Amino acid sequence: MSLLELITRAAADSENSSLVESKYPIILNGTSIIADLKPEKNNTDDTKLIKRVQGWKISETDAEIIESGNKFTKKLNKKLKNPQSFDTHEFLGFLNSFLKKIMEKVGVSVAVTNQSDDDLTTSSCLMLEKLGGFIGKDVLCLIMETSLSLEIWEVLKTLIFQGVVCLDLIEILVKKRRSDLLCLCIKHISDIQSSDLVSVFKYFLTPPKGSHSTMMNVRKDWENQANLAIEKIGKQNEKSLLAKEASVLLMIAYDGFTSSELCLHYLFASSNLDLLTLSYCLSRLGGTEMLSLIKYLGKWLKKYEKFPQACPCPKAAKKLGLKACDWVPSLKSVVKYLGLVLDEHFSKLVLYTEFQDELRLIDGVVKSLACGARLCCSVADVVENLKVEVKSQNGA
Repeated sequence: MSLLELITRAAADSENSSLVESKYPIILNGTSIIADLKPEKNNTDDTKLIKRVQGWKISETDAEIIESGNKFTKKLNKKLKNPQSFDTHEFLGFLNSFLKKIMEKVGVSVAVTNQSDDDLTTSSCLMLEKLGGFIGKDVLCLIMETSLSLEIWEVLKTLIFQGVVCLDLIEILVKKRRSDLLCLCIKHISDIQSSDLVSVFKYFLTPPKGSHSTMMNVRKDWENQANLAIEKIGKQNEKSLLAKEASVLLMIAYDGFTSSELCLHYLFASSNLDLLTLSYCLSRLGGTEMLSLIKYLGKWLKKYEKFPQACPCPKAAKKLGLKACDWVPSLKSVVKYLGLVLDEHFSKLVLYTEFQDELRLIDGVVKSLACGARLCCSVADVVENLKVEVKSQNGA
């Protein structure tokens, strides 16, 4: 059998692949596995491209970790059948005990304490951060579901940072009014379903009662990043110029936007939001939600018109710790998304007077930006022509 045929058969055998994934849910130690592999004794044909091997066996440590995860899952599922008798303290103690056993097996250590619920929560978060791929996704999802049920937000936040997503996570966070954790999901989870994004759009565009406090947490994060940029400018070192550019970008992203609109920044700066996804989301928005969206995008156009020096600062996150700079929607993306809104819903929008006022304001800003762009293009053409002329003169 050729290599291509082997690959094709393996790709088509979805049933086998799912069995392998469930049997080995963690990242295995490949070094010990490969070291034990040997060619089959009967396979002596040197003309074959693919040669079978024997001796495939996972390490004893990996087997013990998988078995520990299976036992933990069974015990936790059993406890969850009677949730009224299963409280936060018991779950955290049970979780810490499981995580400690895994850490002992892989040789990782973390200073942990087991006194109050806060101590247990901190210990759980530290161990979950360290263990990474040593815990199977099915176990992590069960931990996440339990944390959601018991509202242990710090453990949940740690899991979201690692990209873990369980069934109905987004919908539950919307119901719980956890704006800060929703923003974390947008930043760290790459496979959010389109239907979930619709819920997030609706939530941020027309915030329900009770969501203000967690949205203020998001506002505080943006404010802290803006203040940090200003502090970096004051140090007057080689990074101060980058800090100035970042401070302008963060200033336009913060000033004049409501707390819910600051949450929208993460959606429109996300690589997960493409035109097809946005088109799907727009088709499910109501009139009030659509008006809020147009006002939000209109604000961005006015900001970029007023501050043309504002531009993306991709280096600011790594060099200055200004991670919010990565979550500021660019002028290019704002224009692209606004264009999609108008193209697909223009006939509906012009029928309502409240939309017409917003569209007139946006039209004026767009004309101003277009005029500036034409001027910049003309100047750019002059510069390029001068470069060519200088090169030709130097060559002569």
